[in-house]
This record gives sequence, C-alpha cells and structure tokens, in this order.
Amino acid sequence: MAACPNITDINTDFGCFPNDPIGFVQRFYGIGLGFVGAVSLIAIIIGGYTILTSRGEPQRVNTGKSWIFYAIGGLLVAIFGYVIIQTVAVDILKIPGFH
Repeated sequence: MAACPNITDINTDFGCFPNDPIGFVQRFYGIGLGFVGAVSLIAIIIGGYTILTSRGEPQRVNTGKSWIFYAIGGLLVAIFGYVIIQTVAVDILKIPGFH
C-alpha cells in the first residue's frame, strides 16, 4: 500500500481517510448527498411510473404523487441541511477545518 499524501490520514484498504472528525464528515457528506440524489431520482421514477400505469384510479394516482412529493422533499431537506451547516459552521462560527 502506498502512503497517504496527508500525514494525518489513515491508510486503509479502501483508501486514505482523515483522522479528524471534521475531515471525515467533509469527505463523506458529498458522497451522502450523491446517494440521496440517486435514491430521490429512483423514487421520482417509481412515482411517475405509478401515475402512468394508474389507469385513472385515484388511489394509485395519489400513491404516485406521494412518491414524487416525498422524494423531492427529502432531497430538499438534504440540500438545505448542507447549506445550513456550511452557513453556520463557515460563515457564522468560523470553525477551523470547514471550508
């Protein structure tokens, strides 16, 4: 295994990981947002498919709308959570390590 470029990182089988909590969260928050985005996209597709195949049944149309509504809502919560954390940690509190 090659040594990590940053002296504070820990070398694992999956690559180099930051040793400090701030660096660890920064590394994986982007991956988490990508995962939430992918799950939201799949849920929107499922909701759209449910609406398309509902044949006008009100219960299935409402189910499809719920899938789409909650997928978009969850994605917005994740994105705004990231924005709020960045605003509070970087701009207001000026916590070292966040950038």
